[in-house]
Amino acid sequence: MSVDINKVSAQIASLRKAKGLTQAELGDRLNVSFQAVSKWERAEALPDIGLLVDLAGILETSVDNILTGGEKMINYRGKITVSEMKEGISCIEKCGKLLGKDNLIYRCAVDGINKGMNTDIVECFSNDYIFECFVAEAIIQNLKAGSYIDLTDVKNNFKHEHFRNIVLDYAVKYGVK
Repeated sequence: MSVDINKVSAQIASLRKAKGLTQAELGDRLNVSFQAVSKWERAEALPDIGLLVDLAGILETSVDNILTGGEKMINYRGKITVSEMKEGISCIEKCGKLLGKDNLIYRCAVDGINKGMNTDIVECFSNDYIFECFVAEAIIQNLKAGSYIDLTDVKNNFKHEHFRNIVLDYAVKYGVK
């Protein structure tokens, strides 16, 4: 993570003022001079690393919030692609072919998906619109769990504009840029 001193300084000043503290009061509580606090807020220096936890405590925030200038940090669990999600859904159909559609393992998997999603996943294997609906749902579930997807990948690999737009909306909602 790179630290933008201007964002840090603005965040410290904003949080201090929101708490109704003067620079001198904040300095006293941290055992530093008001001039040190003033330098932080003018982006001439950053607080010493040893002060960050106490500074965050006084300002009732987190060290991350100070160091990111109040911007939300997004830590993605991993990157996914549309083709991986398509392959994942296709693997369910492949299980039916390999194990047999009457195989207990396949039936339980299909029944579980159908019950959990109130749908019939088998339909998606012969209907590309329904298939793409499942792919969109798989992507959305991964986004909710913290995955990242390239927006260009979404734009280029959905046939149906409806599902493409839904996935793009969710991606933005979960911080993908």
